[in-house]
Amino acid sequence: MHNAKLLSLALEAARSAGYEVREEILDGAGGGHCTIRGKKCLLLDMTQSHREQLSDTLDALRAEPALNLGTLHPLLLANLQESLSKVA
Repeated sequence: MHNAKLLSLALEAARSAGYEVREEILDGAGGGHCTIRGKKCLLLDMTQSHREQLSDTLDALRAEPALNLGTLHPLLLANLQESLSKVA
């Protein structure tokens, strides 16, 4: 599956987990996730590749303790688990 489709699936999962997704032009500075006044935010740098944006989104999903893995698309789940094994 292409990175663009995986990114779309990951963003859908992030939104379902309560993240407000903001897509900004940050000239390569990169994105990330945080909580502001109790609200979960995911910031994506639109000048980065889909792969880099996917990485930022997977980081946010990994930080989500209540993420229901059973609802994720199998290929997204595989990417999430693959990125988890790299961290361990």
